[in-house]
Order: sequence, then C-alpha cells, then structure tokens
Amino acid sequence: MALNTNNENRQQKAHPIPDHYEQRVEQDIWSVFKIMGEFVDGYDKLHRIGPCVSVIGSARLNSSNPYYEQATKTAQKLTELGFGIITGGGPGIMEAGNRGAKSGTGKSVGLCIDLPFEEEANTYVDHNYKIKFRYFFARKVMFVKYSQGFVAFPGGLGTLDEFYEALTLMQTRKIDRLPVVLFGSDYWQGLVTWMRETMVAEGTISEADMDLFYITDDPDDAVNHIYEFYQKNQVKPNF
Repeated sequence: MALNTNNENRQQKAHPIPDHYEQRVEQDIWSVFKIMGEFVDGYDKLHRIGPCVSVIGSARLNSSNPYYEQATKTAQKLTELGFGIITGGGPGIMEAGNRGAKSGTGKSVGLCIDLPFEEEANTYVDHNYKIKFRYFFARKVMFVKYSQGFVAFPGGLGTLDEFYEALTLMQTRKIDRLPVVLFGSDYWQGLVTWMRETMVAEGTISEADMDLFYITDDPDDAVNHIYEFYQKNQVKPNF
C-alpha cells in the first residue's frame, strides 16, 4: 500500500510538459528541412565533380607558415594526376589547398561552414563549387562522399574530427579503403605514438588500424602514396 501511495505522490509532483517544449519540437521538425536542403545543395553541385582529394588542416596557419607552402604544392601536384581538391573553403591550410588547385589544373571546391570567426570562402575556391553549410555533420558527409583520399596537414579539433571520421568509416567498413596521409611527422608523432602505445596496447583499436593512414613530410611522397594506391584500386564513389 505504501508503495502505491509513493507512486501516486510522484505522479502528482511530476511537472507537465512546458509550452516551450512543444515549440522546440516544431523547430526541430523544421530543421529537418534545412538539413535536407544542405544535402540537396551539396549533392547537386558535386555529383559530377569527378575524383577529388580532401586537403584539411588549420585555418590559423597563414602563408608565412612552411606547411602552407607544402599544402599548396601537394594540392597542385594532385591536380596533375587528375584530381580536384576539396577543402573547408576557409583561410590557412584550406586556402593553400584551393590555391594549389587553381595554380594546377584541378577543380577547387570549398565546403564552407557558417562560423562567427571565419570570413567568406577564400578567393581560390571555384564559384560553382562554393557550398555553404550550417551543420558540421552535413559538411563532413560531403568531404567523405566526394573524396578519393585525404591529406591532413597540422590542424586543430576540426582537422582531428575530419581525420577520425574517415578512419572510423573505413574501420567499420561503411566505406571502402581510401588513402589517408598525415603530413608533418613532427606535428603528428605525439598523436600516433599515443594511438599505438595506449589505444593499441589497451585493445581499443587493432594494430591493423594503424595502417589506415600514412605519415610523410614531403609533397611528392604524399602524392605518390595516393597515386600508388590507385594503381591497385579502382576510383569509384564512396557511397
């Protein structure tokens, strides 16, 4: 009997659903259409883009940084193999990637994100391939769907997010294997060492997962790694 009384008391004390919750549900439903719009825009502009490589890295490394020049060279050399270049469309390494594409012979794609501290797309993005996103997750889908490889230059949380997104999808076989390059051994070595000595050692990833990426400090080596991969594998859509 006491148990029933306690249940009745709890029900009497329960708060009703506030009005603003219902309003939030309506907002969430409408946001679905905004998300769909971003996918439709991205698919529409990129479905015939052809083979591309994503060049990712920090927005904070400007043209005076050695990695900027190396990213420009890497992107330009990739276009000589017939690849277009996809970046986040912003400054820093992203600008370097698009600059390399424009100085080469490839298409220059900018998947721009709406952020309070970033300006419009850099001037090296092709007008027809400039796409604005509000949602990071929709933007990451475009990075993976239309990329036949990744070159990750030194960067911050966003670069890590995109790098691990690619690794996770390959590890779980949601997409086929792609060539993924970490450029800058001094910068990335601490992360790679931690992955091997902690993650592999604890069994949270396998030793084979460490083969999902390649480390280099040379633009020619980075480009050759991607070239050699496609001497043995077919260029095809990811999903």
